Amino acid sequence: MNTLDIIIPVYNEEECLDEIVGRLNKVRDNLANQLEVSFLFVNDGSRDSSLDILQRLSEEYSYVKVIGFSRNFGHQIAVTAGIENSDADYIVIIDADLQDPPELIIDMYNKSLEGFDIVYGKRKKRQNETLFKKVTAFGFYRVLNSLCNLDIPTDTGDFRLITRKVADVLKNMPEHNRFIRGMVPWVGFKSAPVEFDRDERFAGETHYPLKAMLRLAGNGIFSFSLKPLQAIYYLSLFMFLLAVISLAKLNMLTFAIFFAVSVQLLGLGFAGTYIGRIYDEVKHRPLYIIKDKYNI
Repeated sequence: MNTLDIIIPVYNEEECLDEIVGRLNKVRDNLANQLEVSFLFVNDGSRDSSLDILQRLSEEYSYVKVIGFSRNFGHQIAVTAGIENSDADYIVIIDADLQDPPELIIDMYNKSLEGFDIVYGKRKKRQNETLFKKVTAFGFYRVLNSLCNLDIPTDTGDFRLITRKVADVLKNMPEHNRFIRGMVPWVGFKSAPVEFDRDERFAGETHYPLKAMLRLAGNGIFSFSLKPLQAIYYLSLFMFLLAVISLAKLNMLTFAIFFAVSVQLLGLGFAGTYIGRIYDEVKHRPLYIIKDKYNI
């Protein structure tokens, strides 16, 4: 019988864990005749009682597996650890907050049987999200695709099913600044969406505030595009044209000076970002450190 691992990154989700296991158990029962299903929780340095709850759940259910990091390494690294510690035929990535419905995993698996190696959840509606969040989410993928020359599906997150062959490719992509939802389509295997309405969080507060969202967006752009660096070339041409105009109109001289300085600083910022990422890679430090394991 084929196997399925459901990977759930966890950071301070003590209020959600019993609920998500209960709902995942129903999914597991539904797929029992087709798949051997396990849940792989990755505790990303939670400061609440998440790890204690996960330990209890692992004692109650032999198919609940737990990895505990030594500290917080970040959501994308937690997902990576789950993929690297799974040898299942199918892998599903889902967050613990229950905004993405576990019941959709059944539809994802059935869709994969049609010959798709990647089946991703595509959001139709977002329940109780602010207008700012909806607008930025709408624009994010469209800007990202235009910059990165990648076909990253719009209105998606990390909620998806991948087959073993996709997981094996991801294991050979060791970059530190990770953007899973860009890395998965980059591998190029056949993919398809399953649409759903996204719920509000079951409990607790979001772990993706504006700062984290901007960091994730930066990882997507700087990991898959050189266009920010290339833009400096075109800005320099514009500055040259502005300098020529300023010779005839002295009142533009001050503007030209300030604009030139801003372009230089922008260019240094872009270059520094790429250099910093190179520095991260050449240190060859591990992506994460595992402190605890249960049922693994």
